[in-house]
Amino acid sequence: MILANGPVPVQLVIFDCDGVLVDSERIAARVQVALGERLGWPLTEDEVVSRFIGRSSASVREQVAARLGEGTAREWDESFARMHAEAVDAGLAPVDGLPEALDRITLPTCVASSGSHEKMRHTLGRTGLYDRFAGRIHSATEVPRGKPAPDLFLYAAARMGADPSACVVVEDSRPGVEAARAAGMRSLGYAGGLTPASALAGPGTTVFTDMRELPALLGAV
Repeated sequence: MILANGPVPVQLVIFDCDGVLVDSERIAARVQVALGERLGWPLTEDEVVSRFIGRSSASVREQVAARLGEGTAREWDESFARMHAEAVDAGLAPVDGLPEALDRITLPTCVASSGSHEKMRHTLGRTGLYDRFAGRIHSATEVPRGKPAPDLFLYAAARMGADPSACVVVEDSRPGVEAARAAGMRSLGYAGGLTPASALAGPGTTVFTDMRELPALLGAV
């Protein structure tokens, strides 16, 4: 967001979790494809990215219920939580270059994710990142609407005492960058994961592919 006298100084960097801090979106997509095959909704990885990635579990459950019914949606939701947790325990790492980038960022930071607090305690804890953000972690379960609505990012900014126009969101999904735009925030769209750069590009968004670039990008937005 540019004013007549230049960019608003950054007060807060808001990180998404899955696909930005932890390399979990590939795990999630693999699990969703397997569940679709098992429960009667065949999905490709690209379809999973388009429909599910970046959205809350409530949004995914609504989509499955509309397609397969409430009973199957409950089974899908419960099976996903179990299978995702097992896959995380089998091998989850931070996004490549992320720890080094965090070491160089001096601005205030927080997390705002579509995932639940329980899920983030697991994934961030498994990768050794939880303590970096403890007390500054916000979930879509705390707001009425998940991404692409702006609720979560506005909530995180309010909790952190930052003006929305002075926040920069780091996201890897289309619903995430759309939520940032709706909140009046600048965003950095990480295209090093499953979502293509073309789906992240748009007003107020700088797309990048290497987390090691993040500290310099924050100095330029």
